[in-house]
Amino acid sequence: MSTVTGNENVRIMVIDDSSTIRRSAEIFLGQAGYQIVLAEDGFDALAKINDSHPDLIFCDILMPRLDGYQTCALIKKSARFRETPVIMLSSKDGLFDRARGAMVGSDEYLTKPFTKDSLLKTVRHYTVAGQDK
Repeated sequence: MSTVTGNENVRIMVIDDSSTIRRSAEIFLGQAGYQIVLAEDGFDALAKINDSHPDLIFCDILMPRLDGYQTCALIKKSARFRETPVIMLSSKDGLFDRARGAMVGSDEYLTKPFTKDSLLKTVRHYTVAGQDK
């Protein structure tokens, strides 16, 4: 039996090199009815973003090849995705990381490991705000 939540049309991209974090986000978001696009790193995300056109992006900071700051900056430089909220994910809760994230255009910062409640609260904040524009 499926339940209509109103979230079925909201697509969320989760970019993280940790399969545990990707899986946790996939379970939490999937249970809430959201569409999920997973990416292992920045290059994988950039390859998938045009086809998936996410409404919200969670991006890990520390990743191989293309880190979260670089990935966020490239997303925000794109005219098509400039307005798409990007939430930085990090196991560090430092002022420097938050400031650097803000400098590349991130909209918020979520500390890992996140809870289901904190993840869904962030999603609701950015998807409801986006629908009111």
